[in-house]
Amino acid sequence: MAVGIDLKDVSKTYETSKSTPILALTNTDLTLRPGEFFSLVGPSGCGKSTLLNMIAGLLPTSTGDIHIGSDKIVKPQRSTGIVFQHATLLRWLTVLENVLLPSKIAGTLDSKTRALAEQYLELVGLGHTKHRYPPELSGGMQQRAAIVRSLVSNPGVLLMDEPFSALDEFTRETLQDELMRLWTDQPKTVVFVTHNIAEAVYLSDRVGIMSARPGKLEAVVDIPLDRPRLPELRSQSHFYEIVGDIRRQIDPGNSK
Repeated sequence: MAVGIDLKDVSKTYETSKSTPILALTNTDLTLRPGEFFSLVGPSGCGKSTLLNMIAGLLPTSTGDIHIGSDKIVKPQRSTGIVFQHATLLRWLTVLENVLLPSKIAGTLDSKTRALAEQYLELVGLGHTKHRYPPELSGGMQQRAAIVRSLVSNPGVLLMDEPFSALDEFTRETLQDELMRLWTDQPKTVVFVTHNIAEAVYLSDRVGIMSARPGKLEAVVDIPLDRPRLPELRSQSHFYEIVGDIRRQIDPGNSK
C-alpha cells in the first residue's frame, strides 16, 4: 500500500578529518502524496543521491526529520524498496532466486510471493530467464530483474537511483514503459533520481529541480500530462516544451 513521504528541515553535512565539513544538502522541506511518482533532477554533486539515501535510511540526516507514513526514518525499512544504478544481482543465484532473496531473508517467502515474482518476470519479458544466471543476461535484462526484486514484497515506497543511466537509449525507453506498467499495476510512492530531464518528465507526476552544491531543492514542477503515458508522447511538442522549461530552470543561461 502506497504511503506518503514528509521531509522537514532536512540537511546533510559530511564531516571530514582533513578538511572543513562539506555541506552537501541545505535545509529541505518536501511532502509527497501516497502513490505519487516524483523525480529529482539537477547537476552532478547537487545532493540527489544523498537525499535518496537519507529517505532510504542508509544515511542519517544532519538536521531535520524524514517520515514515511507515520514512521520516522532512522534506519532502512522493510516497506521501502530500492533500485540502484547497477543491478547488484548475485552471480551464483538464478534470476528467480535473486528476485526472491529479500523475501527469503525477511522470512516472508511463500507460494503467493513466488507466484507474484514469476508473474512480474513474465510482465517484463524475463519469464524464460528465471532459471538462468545474471552473467548470462544483458545489462537491461539484469536491471529488469532488479526492479522486479524490489517490487515482489509490495513496498509502499520505491526509491530508484539512476536505474537506467548505464543503458542504451532504446533499452532505457523500453524499461521506462515497463516501469510505468508495473507502477500502474502495483501503485506505490516512487522517488526517482535521474540526470535525464526527458525521462523525469515522461515518468513523473512532479519533478524536483535541485541546484548545484550545496544542494538545494529550488523548485517543484507539476507535470500536466495525462496517464497512461504512451511511447508516442516522447515525440509530441508539448512534451518537449515541458522538458525545455525544466532545462532552463536548471541552467538559465541555456536558451536551447
